[in-house]
Amino acid sequence: MMGKRDDLIAKYATDLREKLGVTPDLALLTKVTIGVGPAIYSADAETVAASDQSELDRVKASFLVKKLGLKDGPDLDAAIAKVVEAYGKSERNKYRAVVYYMLTKHFGKESVYA
Repeated sequence: MMGKRDDLIAKYATDLREKLGVTPDLALLTKVTIGVGPAIYSADAETVAASDQSELDRVKASFLVKKLGLKDGPDLDAAIAKVVEAYGKSERNKYRAVVYYMLTKHFGKESVYA
């Protein structure tokens, strides 16, 4: 199982570098990926459906508010929109771990994973 997770983390790191122009902090990316849990092994749950508002609301409620401890507000929606935009509207596979990583960095919440 460890090998599969390492492969996924490598794939997410490549997306960060190539699609988002970000040099990933691999230690943080690993912790965020572990935090996503078993969803990373499910083709459907592994990605964020950015065109689905209920999915974006779930990212906000379960990740930004619950996990990162942020207060709900328009800045959370703006940050999600910014990450989705950076990933590229045409990019169908927006990996959940990558989106969560970018949001963690955006809000400076790396300490959540310390």
